[in-house]
Amino acid sequence: MDVVRSIRDMKEISRRLRREGKVIGFVPTMGYLHEGHLSLIRESKRRCDVTVVSIFVNPTQFGPTEDYDRYPRDLERDMALSSSEGVDYLFVPEVAEMYPDGFCTYVEVTGDLTSTMCGRSRPTFFRGVTTVVTKLFNIVSPHLAFFGEKDFQQLQVVRRMVRDLNMDVEIIPVPTVRDKDGLALSSRNTYLSPDERRAATVLYKSLMAAKDMVESGERSAERIKGMIEEMIRSEPLARIDYIAVVDSESLRDVEEVGPGTLIALAVWIGEARLIDNIVLGR
Repeated sequence: MDVVRSIRDMKEISRRLRREGKVIGFVPTMGYLHEGHLSLIRESKRRCDVTVVSIFVNPTQFGPTEDYDRYPRDLERDMALSSSEGVDYLFVPEVAEMYPDGFCTYVEVTGDLTSTMCGRSRPTFFRGVTTVVTKLFNIVSPHLAFFGEKDFQQLQVVRRMVRDLNMDVEIIPVPTVRDKDGLALSSRNTYLSPDERRAATVLYKSLMAAKDMVESGERSAERIKGMIEEMIRSEPLARIDYIAVVDSESLRDVEEVGPGTLIALAVWIGEARLIDNIVLGR
């Protein structure tokens, strides 16, 4: 595995690989890799000739009171995991190179895709995501890019950006990876104390209870949301950010659920803001 630290070097490698006819797979991450990230890498290895993974904690997607400074980082561990999975190139740029002095150009998707759910409580988040992903796509020039479905809203925002801007990259979704008790894997799970880790399972449990309601014939989005809210509020360590029952393509609210309905949550457990979702009919 080659570790690439400069944008110039990464672009030259990508140009050479494309000239050689190689299919480039790309997994953008913020590091502190876990099995969810590794599932993206494995899918890229399965489908592509060359796999590039980036590790970059992107400051533009964090608000001024958010956890940028304490976001977990362990580059040596990430390098070892990436190497063990057969990653070909690990791209690790510095903030000063990605955002040099005077940087003032941003990419933004507007409308329901970014104004609802996470966009409501983190109003600058998706602008930061789409800006850094655009930069990374321009640098790495991948044929395929792999994103986890745990961050479902982010996935849909990136898909729309790629479609609207005619970017020459295919976005490949990869299913959420969970612990044995159902908790979706996240780098922010490291913030949880043992009691908070136990409490965090309420997210998945409430989603499964919602799925059971639908399979028993319930179609009212409001009743489903009400059940989820009651279940989460019964956990003393949980604080709800949002509960959304929306169309999985447009992310607009629905009154009745059906195949393709997304049920998504953001819940604070202690200092960790955790998200999770299911898509009905899968």
